[in-house]
Amino acid sequence: MITYPYVKINLGLDVLRRREDGYHDLETLFVPYHDIHDTLEIIKADEYGDLLADIRAKYDAAAGQVVQAVSDDARVMITIARREGVDWNPLDDLTVKAYRLLDADFALGPVKIVLEKTSPVGAGLGGGSADASFALKMLSDIFCLNLDRQALSRYASALGSDCTFFLYDRPMFGSGRGEILEECSLPEDFHLRYEIKVVVPEGIAVSTADAYRGIVPSVPSVPLRERLSYPVENWKDSLSNAFEETVFKKYPVLAEVKRSLYDTGAVYASMSGSGSAFFAIYPRF
Repeated sequence: MITYPYVKINLGLDVLRRREDGYHDLETLFVPYHDIHDTLEIIKADEYGDLLADIRAKYDAAAGQVVQAVSDDARVMITIARREGVDWNPLDDLTVKAYRLLDADFALGPVKIVLEKTSPVGAGLGGGSADASFALKMLSDIFCLNLDRQALSRYASALGSDCTFFLYDRPMFGSGRGEILEECSLPEDFHLRYEIKVVVPEGIAVSTADAYRGIVPSVPSVPLRERLSYPVENWKDSLSNAFEETVFKKYPVLAEVKRSLYDTGAVYASMSGSGSAFFAIYPRF
């Protein structure tokens, strides 16, 4: 089974307060962005997959673009391919963690996981979270677990705060750590009048932990849901990403990236998540 985990952007991101459990309460509108995605294949260990042969033809293993590992219990074999190189232990990948969560409860059979990683790492687009959530859905289908979205959500929230969002394929308003989701639509004619483009600055990966470390939580005077109802042309003065102030201090070049998006005609531009990726909303002419 092959799927294409897509990324997300954050329309507005308010960090409201620090919680007693060490996490933060936030509010944001998660919006799926399909133009950037990974390719994920999961099959039972005794089956033949198509993606691995394709990867071997496209990537240079000697340059660290392809890594492979087998777990000590031989229940997971994972292959990850990435043009920029793979600098993490593949057995620590969120797709493997998704397998382990379900295997603990359902005693799944051994699997092969192949991940072609084309979404950026450390960019605030949630590519790893998407991989994890898609893996949960795929494993449920492969092993006929028949898990509904509520059950999958419990596993997804254990893997990451924004993982649950990727069980949906539409904008969702996130609160709590980001795992509490409610319906929230973009303006009815949004996609007819506007287009979204994502920009990923090269050579800058922002640590989410570092971004949170410098943030000062605050509750806006006007709730985010109300500000999202304003005309799109007013979002520049009403929507913000709370991480920008802290991240821009460490990486001033990112502030320049945002300014350049407005210079090219964007009606709204923002960093996504804790960065370093940006998205811009442009009018369709």
